[in-house]
Amino acid sequence: MTTHYESVHPDTLYPEAFHVAPPDVPLGRSLVPRRPGVFIRKAPAPAQAPVQEPQEPPTERDKPVRELAAGQFGLVPPWVKSASDAKLRSTKLVNARAETVTTSNNFREAWLGARRCIVPMMAFFVDDLRSGKPVPTRIARVDGQPMGVAGLWECWTGPEGEIITSYTLLTVNANSHALMHRYGHGGSEKRMPAVLNEGAYDAWLTAHPEKAREFLRTYPANWLTANPVQK
Repeated sequence: MTTHYESVHPDTLYPEAFHVAPPDVPLGRSLVPRRPGVFIRKAPAPAQAPVQEPQEPPTERDKPVRELAAGQFGLVPPWVKSASDAKLRSTKLVNARAETVTTSNNFREAWLGARRCIVPMMAFFVDDLRSGKPVPTRIARVDGQPMGVAGLWECWTGPEGEIITSYTLLTVNANSHALMHRYGHGGSEKRMPAVLNEGAYDAWLTAHPEKAREFLRTYPANWLTANPVQK
């Protein structure tokens, strides 16, 4: 599981890498379950007057507009009954398995409802257990640029009117990944976040649910670097 990642910094990287405005409120550098974070989603389309003449072919301006939204790391499914239950469940729902996202009771509605998002981060963390004790390890892009990870988001409304916006990271099998197969417990399945290619951001946000599955794949090992975290 990926339960810890590093937020994007400095804020100037948000418009440069993701074409969105920086967060209104500064984020903590370290993101763990139930901490406030941000995600990128497709902005709602503005209302338009009826078209009287044939439309022109789509142009660059017709691309979906992205927006940065705030939410807690750890998804709250719509079927949760209370805020206390949401608090307990969200810590276990920071990852959604790509293989079961269409059948999971926790994530199916977000997937079929096209509530897909991009989670911006500088790096994610894993434990290297090869020495016999866990060594926190930072996984980042070789070029030092931010990563956009495929995710899902939800907006839960409680019986008392409470509203919780939340998100989760989509993960893929990494058993045969040249880098990620080293981490985690021996004999257990290896997983990694589904890091998106930069040119696929808009397509991921707008694709039909069945087409969107094609974006969920491992990121090339030679584009990533791993470094033990200095205490």
